[in-house]
Amino acid sequence: MLKDNPGRKSRHDRLRKILAENPMITDSEIASRLNVSISTVRLDRALMGVPELRERIKTMAQDAMSKLQSLNPGEVIGELLELEPDKWALSILKTAKDMAFRFTDIVSDNYVYSQASSIAVAAINAAKVIIDSMRGEYKGHAKVGDVLVAYAKVGVNHEGRKIVSVRTKVGDKEIFVGRFIIEVLEQNSKEAGDVN
Repeated sequence: MLKDNPGRKSRHDRLRKILAENPMITDSEIASRLNVSISTVRLDRALMGVPELRERIKTMAQDAMSKLQSLNPGEVIGELLELEPDKWALSILKTAKDMAFRFTDIVSDNYVYSQASSIAVAAINAAKVIIDSMRGEYKGHAKVGDVLVAYAKVGVNHEGRKIVSVRTKVGDKEIFVGRFIIEVLEQNSKEAGDVN
């Protein structure tokens, strides 16, 4: 049986904080940040009851998809990992060679935009929504093998339209910023007051 010690407790606290900041971090990256071995990270995760990355992502995606109202699951570009309807959403898109411009390893901008527009719509808690307009800026490029992390934040609601800001990053580098105006065409029946 492992004895409690202050060093392990402190490391567990730091590990919790790291995972809260980035639930998609690998054991190798955690080990580097904590300055310990990968096996120590795996042991700590086991002691804390924290699953490995693949299981964390699977659990997060299942929870997020259960809250999804505005799209069918197959319409989501990337993997929807977190969703608080009408507040915010988080998705990832793993890039592959077939997403790149011909003869390059640079991911085509239409994948970046598709993920951003998809998560903007997904963040809205309504049965039928459309993108009314969008203003965006590409700030960098993604390369084949990169993981695009898109974060959407729902802002003001005015006359049936909601403003959703989306930021897409690769690592710490922001590559896209967009502001989507989403029009709500039909509320969910529960919100509209139906009692069926």
